[in-house]
Amino acid sequence: MPREIHIHVEEPSMESFLKTLLPRHIDPRILFRSIDYGSKQQLLSRLPARMMGYARIPIDHRPLSLVLVDRDDDDCMSLKQRLNDACVAAGLRTRAATETGALDVVNRIVVEELEAWFFGDATALDKEWSGAGRVIAKAGFRDPDAIRGGTHEALLRELQRAGHLRGLTRLPKIDTARSMGALIDPGRNTSCSFQHFWTGLHSLLAIA
Repeated sequence: MPREIHIHVEEPSMESFLKTLLPRHIDPRILFRSIDYGSKQQLLSRLPARMMGYARIPIDHRPLSLVLVDRDDDDCMSLKQRLNDACVAAGLRTRAATETGALDVVNRIVVEELEAWFFGDATALDKEWSGAGRVIAKAGFRDPDAIRGGTHEALLRELQRAGHLRGLTRLPKIDTARSMGALIDPGRNTSCSFQHFWTGLHSLLAIA
């Protein structure tokens, strides 16, 4: 029986995104469980103990883990090292810690936030909000991972320029994530951060 894959996330919008994205692309025999910690701080503080719990489970029954954390203003390399260190300290194998190809955990940094992944698929944005893809293309967001100052604020601003979500002061993050998860095509997404997530997921699928 395939091993479960547990995806550790820091907030509900990522969980909503994955629940509509993954069933469209992943073998239904693979069991997924998303674990929402409620905040980045809670994920970082609670992850070491959870990894130690996994390490006590026999390998053949141990869930595989994918950890997703927003970079925000943190240094990407330092943040990923912190995640890797927590896994190694628990006795789990990460891609950075093994040369054999065997692993238990893949850690990935979302640059800068989940909404950068949405900027990476203008076609999906156009399907959900007519004209949004063209507006965003004109705004010059060629590198979604280079957007600074809050990608969810930038996305709301550009959607309003395209005539959508007018009157709102905040992006409806969960609804937006759920809609985009149902539309995004991983093969055309131009966010390097998204592509690192996708290849990391498939490295777990290969051994599940």
